[in-house]
Amino acid sequence: MDGTVAASNLDDPTTPLHLAVVTETYPPEVNGVALTLARLVGGLRNRGHRIQLIRPRQGGQDEPARNAGFEEILTPGLPIPGYPGLRFGLPAHRTLRMLWSQSPPDLVHVATEGPLGAAAVGAARALGLPVSSGFHTNFHAYSRHYRLGWLRGVVSRHLRRFHNRTDLTLVPTHHLARELNDDGYRNVDVLARGVDTRLFNPDRRSEALRNTWGAMPDDLVVAYVGRLAPEKNLSLVTEAFAAIASQHKGARMLFVGDGPSLTLLRRRHPDYLFSGMRLGDDLAAHYASADIFLFPSLTETFGNVVPEALASGLGVIAFNCAAAADLIEDDVNGRTVRPDDREAFIAAALALADDRPALADLRDRATASVAHMDWEWIHERFAHKLGELLSLHRGTQP
Repeated sequence: MDGTVAASNLDDPTTPLHLAVVTETYPPEVNGVALTLARLVGGLRNRGHRIQLIRPRQGGQDEPARNAGFEEILTPGLPIPGYPGLRFGLPAHRTLRMLWSQSPPDLVHVATEGPLGAAAVGAARALGLPVSSGFHTNFHAYSRHYRLGWLRGVVSRHLRRFHNRTDLTLVPTHHLARELNDDGYRNVDVLARGVDTRLFNPDRRSEALRNTWGAMPDDLVVAYVGRLAPEKNLSLVTEAFAAIASQHKGARMLFVGDGPSLTLLRRRHPDYLFSGMRLGDDLAAHYASADIFLFPSLTETFGNVVPEALASGLGVIAFNCAAAADLIEDDVNGRTVRPDDREAFIAAALALADDRPALADLRDRATASVAHMDWEWIHERFAHKLGELLSLHRGTQP
């Protein structure tokens, strides 16, 4: 078998693998799933694993990358309705089955549950290949925000059936693992996410940047970072900020990100700051130059922005779910309230804005609380889990 490690020691889960990764989003697309997956793939490559990445073509100029230990295969795709710039892959069962028949990977990891992902699971099953999956996005929760609430049950059943056809489903939080187990999902395990504390930290704070926002040193800057879309519950951000602004005249509201709700937000709130999409050091400076971070989403499986905001030393207010449920101890390193309690969310935001000493203490503890979330540990656990799955699979083959 070309690229397999048949002679390897299967008792060692760090043995180099030939791994096929199938995803419907990947950089240069910018979203939590794409960026997380790119980090995981990078961690596997750094450990000597050979990666075959299969994804939809993102445009006419998109060319597959090929270098030592890494090969991209591009498949046809279509734009996702309501998400300009993002695509889903068309079914490619025959292509994948032919590809993997000729050069079988040791294991297939499917990161997304769209048509391409479903075809990959089917092809892997048909060829007897071990297959793992990642549960990254609550599509069933998103549906009601796009006037597709009637599809919620259909989508939920598809997701459960999809993941139960795989040998392992990796989820980012213990809360989500319990939820999926209760809903009939099998073989669920937790793979937490990391945060780059060398990039996201309070030292990135810039008074020069704050000056461009019209914020004096003592003025509060309230931030939201992420996709500007209906499922993010952004009306609660504007309500909470209105309460803060009524008591703190110099307060500024900063939105960092892009999405279908941007035009409406600009029209309704011309006094807000809209910085658009930011990356790298620029994004880190935007985080650290704010003071309070509002994250009202109820549709996240994790929410990468929560640990990034904590690492940046912000006073984070969020609902007690997804990443916040695992990472925030209420009134210790952030504030969490019962999911969908809008009044409690607004009250927590206003109380934090009113008490500067308490906000300062919370911000100091926020940074320290995520100092341990190193991506290298996450990468090691991911490689270990895949190695264990391969060892189990080979041990049960005739």
